Amino acid sequence: MLRSPSKIHSFVVHSLGLACLALSVRAVAAPSFEQRSTTGSTHPRVLILGGGVAGVIAARTLHKNGIDNFLIVEARDELGGRMQTLDFGGTVIEQGPNWIQGTQDGNGPANPIFVLAKKHNLTSQFNDWFGSVTTYDKTGAVDWLDVFETSGDQFEDLTAVAGTRVDLNLVDLSARSGYSLAKAKPKTAHASAAEYYQFDWEYAQTPEESSLIASSWGNNFTYDTDQGGFSDDNLMSIDQHGFKTIIQREAAEFLKPTQTKLNATVKTISYSKSGVTVTLESGEKISGDYGLCTFSLGVLQNDDVQFKPELPDFKQEAIQSMVMATYTKIFLKFPSKFWFDTEMAIFADSERGRYPVWQSLDHSNFFPGSGILFVTVTGDYSVRIESLPDSQVQEEVMGVVRSMFPNITVPEPTEFFFPRWHTNPLFRGSYSNWPPSFTSQHLDNLRANVGRLFFAGEATSRKYFGFLHGAYFEGLDIATSIVQCIKMGNKCPDLEHFAQINNVLPYENN
Repeated sequence: MLRSPSKIHSFVVHSLGLACLALSVRAVAAPSFEQRSTTGSTHPRVLILGGGVAGVIAARTLHKNGIDNFLIVEARDELGGRMQTLDFGGTVIEQGPNWIQGTQDGNGPANPIFVLAKKHNLTSQFNDWFGSVTTYDKTGAVDWLDVFETSGDQFEDLTAVAGTRVDLNLVDLSARSGYSLAKAKPKTAHASAAEYYQFDWEYAQTPEESSLIASSWGNNFTYDTDQGGFSDDNLMSIDQHGFKTIIQREAAEFLKPTQTKLNATVKTISYSKSGVTVTLESGEKISGDYGLCTFSLGVLQNDDVQFKPELPDFKQEAIQSMVMATYTKIFLKFPSKFWFDTEMAIFADSERGRYPVWQSLDHSNFFPGSGILFVTVTGDYSVRIESLPDSQVQEEVMGVVRSMFPNITVPEPTEFFFPRWHTNPLFRGSYSNWPPSFTSQHLDNLRANVGRLFFAGEATSRKYFGFLHGAYFEGLDIATSIVQCIKMGNKCPDLEHFAQINNVLPYENN
């Protein structure tokens, strides 16, 4: 599920991820991009680099605090980041984030993405991930829902193991170690596929690659109301204007045309204690007094943007220590529906992660009569299929479909599509995931500013990394920090960071 992203899971996440924000200090109606006001002015200029959730919410935060001398610089031709749609045979589908994950329980805390969706009248539908499921393996339809239900209990046991380690201040482990400590050791294709559905489909990586503690709190802080989460519900966007409209309509309420520069790819960011200057792919330079970077973690990891001077060691270590995961939805359109009547299906292959999670869009709750079915792959399997031609991926997928329905003459799809998030230079993946070796101090370092350059996005969110609401909260929080800096006369302390991160216990040299 895209955590935005949703956990960008949902895609998080990139245009949803980290954005770069710069402030110029001169109050002019339409300042030229080369102008930068003098440090110490009461009207600093703000350049917001990245027009995804974090960037737009940061801009809104500045606006609400009376700071309107800002510019959003976005590489694409529209705002929304990884919230991207496609007209697929007459039906608008979501390439990236698809779900509002965790909504609101009674009068409890509300997911801010849910609030935006209600405000802007997004058409959405509850998606029954756990109660409307059909199970398959290589022999066709086989009822192994008992195994599936057991896997849900095992995931709850996993979070309990993580909670115990937090309570006792014990070192983090991998989620695989946590599963093993909870006596959950899948030994069959059915059990492995069920575990994949519970875990990988959310985090876009395997239990071996994921933090036990962080994956558990990532779940609890969003879904578990006893732990401060919003609710255990989810809503799937089926709006034919696209999920992206909630952020685009929000931006339209306060943005002026002079405050947005689209089709502008940043190649270089120069920063210091007195200001920030970015150089675009076109060679144009834009200067400001502060910078907030909301670029995707994947973009930062792949050096798609050059920093001058190079980012300090503590920052580089934090960037390279978190993981940018990939979550890929593969869409097929057929002349008519021939598949399961449930919303979801799980396919158990002998190879874990091989085309396992299926969803019917030709369903009474979604787009009846659309003839659309999609399957999701994640992690290394997503990276693998991006290296292949569409024709080979389609052949593999159709081989799975025909094994799921051995007694049906399955036609070839009339349309076939999947996005390539991993190789897209504007994103380099879908959303972040927290590995076992990544510590809370790394997270502080990922969030920390360097000079006048700040960072925000789903990857910098301690509670909601990988989710759209993580990008929202980080855009809000870091922009608020910049507002405070401005109100203090451009004198503000650096956000907390750690020059070096030590082992919990040092290795012994014997």
